This record gives sequence, structure tokens and C-alpha cells, in this order.
Amino acid sequence: MRAAACLCVVWSIAVLSGVSAPAAPAQPRTPALAAASAPAAASARVIQIQTADHMKYIPAAISAAPGESVTIVLTHTGKMPKLAMGHNFVLLKKASEAKGIAEKCASARDTEFIAESVKPQLLAYTKLIGPGETAQVTFTAPAQRGDYLFICTCPGHFAMGMKGTLTVK
Repeated sequence: MRAAACLCVVWSIAVLSGVSAPAAPAQPRTPALAAASAPAAASARVIQIQTADHMKYIPAAISAAPGESVTIVLTHTGKMPKLAMGHNFVLLKKASEAKGIAEKCASARDTEFIAESVKPQLLAYTKLIGPGETAQVTFTAPAQRGDYLFICTCPGHFAMGMKGTLTVK
């Protein structure tokens, strides 16, 4: 995990200081991640979330009614390479511990930073996207009212504050 997080910081510093960074290698897609980016269901309400070369979601606060079908469309408008500044949307179940999930996912590069061991703690997730890419996921909002955290599991991003809240009300 530390090597991946260091790589993220090194690439960020290089890009911000004007040094060219090599193109990021292509990330393989797994069937589970491909399914997570399937087209939106016809009856789902669409929520657009934007990311760029910063550690935040815009908007970082979204809401849904209990049991509502929701499609998150995540769009990356940044310029930095996907390996350094790729983002995803990972919605956690209510009792999940975000820091532990982010740490386990940091070493799951082959599955776009979604560790198999954490999937039972997730409500929904997208693939990792880079500049100019879009991903989407459709899910049913939990029946239990309250706040549900969503995070980016690219190494170091959650630790740097990349998170948001889905409020079910």
C-alpha cells in the first residue's frame, strides 16, 4: 500500500511541478467491475458526480428516499494520469469502517482498487476512471434512513479527504 500511495504522491508532485509523467498502464476490467458500469436502469433517478485533479467529489452530499433506485454517473474532468489521479465511487454499508476498507483496497490494483474481501461491506461501486472517462452504477437506496459514506479507494485518496455522504431520508 505504501508503494502505491507514494507513487500517487510522486506523480502528483511531478505533474504539479511541470514534469511530464509517463502514461498510466491500462487497467484490466473484471466481470464484476464491468457489471458495475452497466447502463442505468430506465426508472432510476440519475445523480451526476464530478471529480478532477483534486481529492473531492462535486457534490459531496447527495440524498435519496428509502428504497429509491439511483444511478450515480461519475465523470472525471481532470488531466493527470489515471494511475496517479484515478477515482471511483464506493458506497459503504452503514456499519462499515471506511479507513479499513480503503487500506485493503489500496493493494487491489488488478481489480481497480476494489478488494474482493471488502465487497460484502459495499452497497455499490464503480470502476476506476481517469481523465475524460465516465462510469456509472445503479443501486437501490437502503431502507434504513441515515447517512451512508462513499469514498474513493485509489491509494491515498480517502486519507486525503476524498469522501462524501448519501443521506437516505
